Amino acid sequence: MEAKNNSGAIFKNDKKTKETHPDYKGKVMVNGKEMEIALWVKESAKGLKYFSAAFSEPYVPTEAPRINVQQIDKDDLPF
Repeated sequence: MEAKNNSGAIFKNDKKTKETHPDYKGKVMVNGKEMEIALWVKESAKGLKYFSAAFSEPYVPTEAPRINVQQIDKDDLPF
């Protein structure tokens, strides 16, 4: 889904396993920049429910460093 500028989509977090995980997550486009949004349902001291929000840069998984493994011919072993 491609978001229009200054809009986006938020969905219920079906992968929530801890209380600290957000209740809702989504992606939004803010001033031409894609951001991730997380929402938690909170309750004020007066009993009013509200959303607490956090924006972050989109998650980009990093690739593990590759190890250069050299092939050794068994005839090159000293034993």
